[in-house]
Amino acid sequence: MDPRLIVALDYPSAPPALALAGRLQGLCQWFKVGLELFVAEGPSVVRELRRRDVSVFLDLKLHDIPNTVAGAVRSVAALGAEFLTVHAAGGPAMLEAAAEAAASVPNAPQLLAVTVLTSMDQLQLATIGIGHSSEDQVLRLAETASAAGINGFVASAEEVSALRQRYPAATLVIPGIRPAGTDTADQKRIATPAAALAAGASYLVVGRPITQAPDPAAATRAILEEMRSATALSA
Repeated sequence: MDPRLIVALDYPSAPPALALAGRLQGLCQWFKVGLELFVAEGPSVVRELRRRDVSVFLDLKLHDIPNTVAGAVRSVAALGAEFLTVHAAGGPAMLEAAAEAAASVPNAPQLLAVTVLTSMDQLQLATIGIGHSSEDQVLRLAETASAAGINGFVASAEEVSALRQRYPAATLVIPGIRPAGTDTADQKRIATPAAALAAGASYLVVGRPITQAPDPAAATRAILEEMRSATALSA
């Protein structure tokens, strides 16, 4: 088991998600619950995962007015999720409200500021009025989140090195991880597990390469082996 691996439970209902968590028992400590699963099942799926003594990354990407986001952060604290995402693009007031809410309650999740989605490339950014590079945008949003008191960021592997250099103590959670030879699907800015770790990632989020594999446990073991090899080479 490598605690840096987070498996994304991107399923439309709880039964297959919990079944996969069961199949990966002993291989994976962290599981991500995203919008699809949370909207379908609500808080109960988080509570059930916590009952199984695994760690939960609740990836809701909160983006609303400050008061609403603060209330959501306080509600999540009662569920026991360890990580919770908020959109850095929500702005300073929203981010500050989220950070203050987390500081005000026991068992609050660590907040992670989502910078630029891994599905977005330069063309996608240009269509929403962002003319500079994805790395520049990631660093701008990370600076806003850091100033608000949030020291965890979600970004693609392409920006990990720059983020790690600027924020040495930050928690960097990296989605868009694709082992060599796997389909990139709708992800634009991707990397292998070894490359992401070498660049400074704290955690890797892997979804479809595991969830859609004929043997998810075998796929997980292969990724863990690549992570071990990368760590050994950097030692």
